[in-house]
Amino acid sequence: MILPGLLYFLIFRYLPMGGIIIAFQDFNPFSGHSGSEWVGLAQFERLFSDVDFWPLLKNTLLLSALNLFLFFPAPIALALAINEVRLRWFRKAVQTALYMPHFLSWVVVVGMTITLFATQDGTVNKLLASLGLNRIEVMTDPAYFRYVYVLQNIWKEAGWNAIIFLAALAAVNPALYEAGVMDGASRWQLIWHVTLPAIRSTIIVLFILRLGDVLDIGFEHIYLLQNSLNLQVSDVFDTYVYRTGVLQGEFSYTTAVGLFKSVVGLILIASSNYLFRKFGEEGVY
Repeated sequence: MILPGLLYFLIFRYLPMGGIIIAFQDFNPFSGHSGSEWVGLAQFERLFSDVDFWPLLKNTLLLSALNLFLFFPAPIALALAINEVRLRWFRKAVQTALYMPHFLSWVVVVGMTITLFATQDGTVNKLLASLGLNRIEVMTDPAYFRYVYVLQNIWKEAGWNAIIFLAALAAVNPALYEAGVMDGASRWQLIWHVTLPAIRSTIIVLFILRLGDVLDIGFEHIYLLQNSLNLQVSDVFDTYVYRTGVLQGEFSYTTAVGLFKSVVGLILIASSNYLFRKFGEEGVY
């Protein structure tokens, strides 16, 4: 039963890692790996000396921080709220409605946002104009980009990500709640002293794994939101790799960028896992 999944990871995850070698070469597709010139760390020196490196790092870290502190807690809060609903049919209906946006493409989600907030023809701006209020430049003003990005993430993925926390909540011993009620605990006290400690290990494991994606925040969503007016705040490593590697053919250079991101993610996972284990938690390994 595990063979299909094992083959997937072997073929699409592990075998392609051999291509990392081109990060240390001036890769020429016609010469191949064996015929391309070996340049050592030259591609990494180019990356760290590039004038775009620090703006890219800043934008990527800011978006990751917003995801970490705003998006990551959202599924937890949502799971706690759903868990408090006592009508079983209503809870199932709400849960289903909340995770359905996960199946929408980012093209659809961004298209809906443009339809609502386009400067001239957007539904919201038409309504504001009819009320005599100023239009809001949500899709073109750089000040709005990061908030639109995070709010779309929450709307689309919070319900789906809440499933794993709901599964963890289902394993909580009901006797713990009964004992808390007998001791006079309120609903909030039960959540704080029973529910959250019961799913703490799940939260920690997912938090550690999330740290591994600090520099890898995805391409499609940001690329669809990106335009020439918000490029200064929306350009991240993923869009830079597409623009430089795919469109300009800088394969060795952008492989070095990807390897840099992976090494940073590995360091963050290993260090955070070590710290959590030092504090008595289970960690990832």
